[in-house]
Amino acid sequence: MKDSQLLLSIAVLGGTGKEGKGLAYRWARAGYHVFIGSRTEEKAILAANEVREMLGEGTSVIGMDNLRAAKEANIVVLTVPYSAHRDTLESVKSELQGKILIDVTVPLVPPKVATVQMPAAGSAAQEAKEIVGEGVQVCAAFQNISHEHLMDDSDVECDVLVTGTSKDARAETIKLVEAAGLKGWDAGPIENSVVIEGLTSVLIGINKRYGSTHAGIKITGAGNIP
Repeated sequence: MKDSQLLLSIAVLGGTGKEGKGLAYRWARAGYHVFIGSRTEEKAILAANEVREMLGEGTSVIGMDNLRAAKEANIVVLTVPYSAHRDTLESVKSELQGKILIDVTVPLVPPKVATVQMPAAGSAAQEAKEIVGEGVQVCAAFQNISHEHLMDDSDVECDVLVTGTSKDARAETIKLVEAAGLKGWDAGPIENSVVIEGLTSVLIGINKRYGSTHAGIKITGAGNIP
């Protein structure tokens, strides 16, 4: 457990869902302070208790409402369904200023979730940037990782593409990708998030067609990078 990890706190807004809880589990296991946020504090507390029980004593996972979680954390991760994307960001944007926001949201529009359907802003991450303003560095990541992988202690063969509004923000996000036990790649500016988010619908379609539950992506041919 590194001192830098102990000093860094991460808020997972919408952390009561499967993806958010899986990320909270991975980061708490790595030694980070984790705040699980929810619109309902009681649900957040239950989710935090569940993660702590899985990891045992010595882990720091606390449940609270989204606004307080965003206020307390150094880095904020958004894992809500797209239907709650704008409302959640509007409710916490005052507490995001000066911080990095990692948006995991995919603009899935039921019932055609296997069809790519992007918002007018271009992607959910670009929409988030418009909502929270220039005072927040926004990155997109983890859209192509199944929650089944995150809640499993086994090694994950999938890679994570990271886009964002600055190189520094992408580098900090990749640190958290690696802390979660995954391989992260700098995929460029936030405008490229349209491709990453769109891949989720492609992977959902592959899962349906081939009877899988956790199809992912892996970057090859980029040299012997550790």
